[in-house]
Amino acid sequence: MAEEIEIQIVRLLTERGETLAVAESCTGGYIAHLLTNVPGASAVFSAGIVTYSNEAKQKFLGVSSETLARYGAVSEPVAREMAEGARHVSGTDYGVAVTGIAGPGGGSEDRPVGTVFIAAAGSRETAVQRQFNPGERLAFKVATARQALEQLRALISAG
Repeated sequence: MAEEIEIQIVRLLTERGETLAVAESCTGGYIAHLLTNVPGASAVFSAGIVTYSNEAKQKFLGVSSETLARYGAVSEPVAREMAEGARHVSGTDYGVAVTGIAGPGGGSEDRPVGTVFIAAAGSRETAVQRQFNPGERLAFKVATARQALEQLRALISAG
């Protein structure tokens, strides 16, 4: 059986002596939950910040009000600022962030329910992807968390 991705991430970070912080909106702490289920995660997992409101994104992660006003909370620039902010405020090597629309309401024509932006930040780059995970809320959260962990693993492996 294949090793779960969260186990791979904890192992990779442990081997490298590196650390991680997570900034979550639409997943409500699910990414942190997956990572902290792994024995030994405390050596590499620094913080999980759930910033559901725009005000919390600004206060705890340093997302700019101008970015939120111009692009909206569910956008590539906000995901980028969230991941970089998580990394900065926690002093970690990596930050990963998600912001999206879990539904069933809240979607629009250009950002329908199921839209999510995922960012992974390291010292050399921040990678952001737009994904689409339609379905009920829990399925959205599970799919989004897995995609975020995949993106994080790719960034760590590239470093």
